[in-house]
Amino acid sequence: MGPKKDSGKRKAKRKTVRTTIELKKEIIAKYGTGVRVSDLASQYEMAKSTISTILKHKEMLKKADVAIGGTAISKQRPQIIEEMEKLLLIFTKEKMLAGDSISEALICEKALQIYENLLKTTGGESASSFNPHDTVTLTTPVTLTTQ
Repeated sequence: MGPKKDSGKRKAKRKTVRTTIELKKEIIAKYGTGVRVSDLASQYEMAKSTISTILKHKEMLKKADVAIGGTAISKQRPQIIEEMEKLLLIFTKEKMLAGDSISEALICEKALQIYENLLKTTGGESASSFNPHDTVTLTTPVTLTTQ
C-alpha cells in the first residue's frame, strides 16, 4: 500500500478562544430561559460540545466571583487576590476617567495598599509574601494614557 495521497486541501487549525466568565454566565442564563444548545452554539459561534461543557460546570460558574474580564477560575489563587484586582481595576478606571497618568509603580503601590487593607479587614496573613510585581495581573486590558 502506497503513501497517503495529499489532496492539497489542508484543514485550517481551529483558533483558540478564551471565553470570559461573564459570557459563560450569559450562556447559562439563556439556557435557563429555554434556549437550545444548538441555538446557543450558532449564536455564540462555538461548538455544541463547548456549550455543553459550560453548562456542565454551571454550578461552579454561577458561584464564581471574578474580576471583570476573567477567563478562568483558579483554585490555587486566594479570593483576596481576586478582590484586590477588582478594587485595583476600579482605581485605575477612575484615574483614567479623571485624565490622570498612571505608572506601573503607582499601580503596584496601590495594589499593595489595597491588599494590606483587605488583610486587615479579613484578618489574613501578613503582606510580606505578596509582591505586586509578580502577582498583579489585570484580567482586563487597561490602556494607560496621559492627557
